[in-house]
Amino acid sequence: MANFTTHIAVGTVVSGALATLTLAADVVAPENLVAVTLAGVLGSVLPDIDLKDSRASKTMFAGLGIFFSFAALFNAATKFSIAELWIIWLGTLVLVRYGLHYVFHRTSVHRGIWHSLIAGVFSSVATALVFFYVLKKPEGVAWLAAGFMMIGYITHLVLDEMYSVDVMDTRIKASFGTALKIFDRRYPSASLAMTAAAAAAIYVAPPTKMFVDGVRTEGLWSGLHQRMLPKDKWFGVIATHRSSASQGAGGEQGAVTTGSITPAKITQPTSTEAPAAVPQAPLAPAPTPQQ
Repeated sequence: MANFTTHIAVGTVVSGALATLTLAADVVAPENLVAVTLAGVLGSVLPDIDLKDSRASKTMFAGLGIFFSFAALFNAATKFSIAELWIIWLGTLVLVRYGLHYVFHRTSVHRGIWHSLIAGVFSSVATALVFFYVLKKPEGVAWLAAGFMMIGYITHLVLDEMYSVDVMDTRIKASFGTALKIFDRRYPSASLAMTAAAAAAIYVAPPTKMFVDGVRTEGLWSGLHQRMLPKDKWFGVIATHRSSASQGAGGEQGAVTTGSITPAKITQPTSTEAPAAVPQAPLAPAPTPQQ
């Protein structure tokens, strides 16, 4: 299997490449791009959460401990004294970082259910839930983060399978086939529980319409095609062979603004704009004077 350094390096490269395409296509606003990219990097190390002494597991449970401890602190901020709030914060941190970590690793095995595609689906939908309900991001951004998470997760599984093949010694290791799998046949109960968790997460997940409509627009893919290569010079120095006609046909690219998978803002007319003409009803004939 690949080590933590390899996973984090490859995951960062893959997520960075996806972030570049996302930014160029104006799919998401720049202020949301960092969080979405970090979701992909997290996905590239998440399958090793079931390895007790791994840096991935320790880091993730420490992060969960910090998140839940501050969530508990802010929720109880106006209900208890400072001393009680210290106890709540520290108790939650220790409970999650060490207690949950201990229970999790007592009931899980390395390269078990967490090294499966169904676990990747659960982690991706859970990412969308966190972005939508906790971070209050639009559903399009939430599902984009879920997509980054899934791609990072699959990158980890594929990389572990690649390391199961000893190319120099031309042999396949015994671990081959244990990393990239749909579910874990060795532990059917764990596979069933993960499937149920994924189904429950999908049931309460935010709508996908905004994300699907955003990535299916023709302008997005045509814009990516036009911006894939420089029109005249690489970095403004090395000339290309693309004709000036194709440059004129492509048009100028606008600056990245709000992203195509976020709700469009309704612009109000400025004071210089003339109000629209209101059709007037035809005048009624004047009444005739009575005799």
